[in-house]
Amino acid sequence: MITSLYSGASGMTAQQLKLDTITNNLANADTTGYKKVRAEFVDLFYQNLKSAGTPVANQTSNHPTGVYKGLGTKIAATNRIFTEGNLLETGNPLDVAIAGDGFFQVQTQDGTTAYTRNGALRVENGILKTNTGLPLIPNIAVPVGAVSISFDTDGSVSVEQADGTVAVIGQIPLVRFANPSGLNAVGDSLYKVTAASGDPQEGIANQDGFGSIMQSFLEKSNVNAVREMVDMIAAQRAYELNSKSVQTSDDILRTVSGLKR
Repeated sequence: MITSLYSGASGMTAQQLKLDTITNNLANADTTGYKKVRAEFVDLFYQNLKSAGTPVANQTSNHPTGVYKGLGTKIAATNRIFTEGNLLETGNPLDVAIAGDGFFQVQTQDGTTAYTRNGALRVENGILKTNTGLPLIPNIAVPVGAVSISFDTDGSVSVEQADGTVAVIGQIPLVRFANPSGLNAVGDSLYKVTAASGDPQEGIANQDGFGSIMQSFLEKSNVNAVREMVDMIAAQRAYELNSKSVQTSDDILRTVSGLKR
C-alpha cells in the first residue's frame, strides 16, 4: 500500500513539471524564434516479485509471465523541439529570418558566443545588433549616411548611400549543430554550446544544407497554442487522478490501522 502512495506522488510531481513546461510554452507563444519544450518521462524500477520463466511447483513448465510492481515515474528530459516556426512578413528591412537550418552567432556581454534564431536586428552605434543589444559575429559596421540596408539570401549585407552607390559591408554566416536539442537555453532567445550539442559547424546561408536569409521576415514561435491547451487539460486530469490514488491509499491505510482497535 505504501508503494501506491509513492507512485501517486511521483505521478503528481511529473504532471506538475509537465504543466510548468506547457505554461512556459504558452507564455512564449509570441516570442520570436522560440522553440517549444516537451517534458518526457520514464517509468521507475520495478519490484520483481516473480520473474517470468521461473519453474512452477511441479517443475514441468515455467511461468509465462512474471509479477512486477511498478514504483511510479520520473522526468527523463525536457526536450526542445527545433522545428521551424512560421515566417511572418513585417515590412521592417532590419528584420531577418532563417528559412531552414541554422543559427545566428552573437557576442554576449561576457564576451562568449551564443546562438539564436531571433533575427530582429537594429543599428546601434553603427553596428548591427539584436533587439537585446548583442552584436552579430562577425561585427558588421553600417557606414554613416547609409539610406537603406539589404540582406541577400546568402547572408550578404549591402547598403545604399545617398548618392546611389551600393556597397557590400559584410556577410552573416550561419552555424548548425549535430544535436540542437542538446543546446543550453540561457534566456533572451539565446543558446550556448554543450558537450551534448556538439561543436558549431559554420557555413554560408543557402548553401550546403543551410537555410536562407529572408529579409523583412521574422520566425514566429513553433508553439501550437491549441495543442498546448489540450495537453494542459490532459495534465490536469492526470494530476487529479494521481492525487485521487494517494487519497484512496491513505483511506485504506487508515481503515487497516483502525482494525486493531
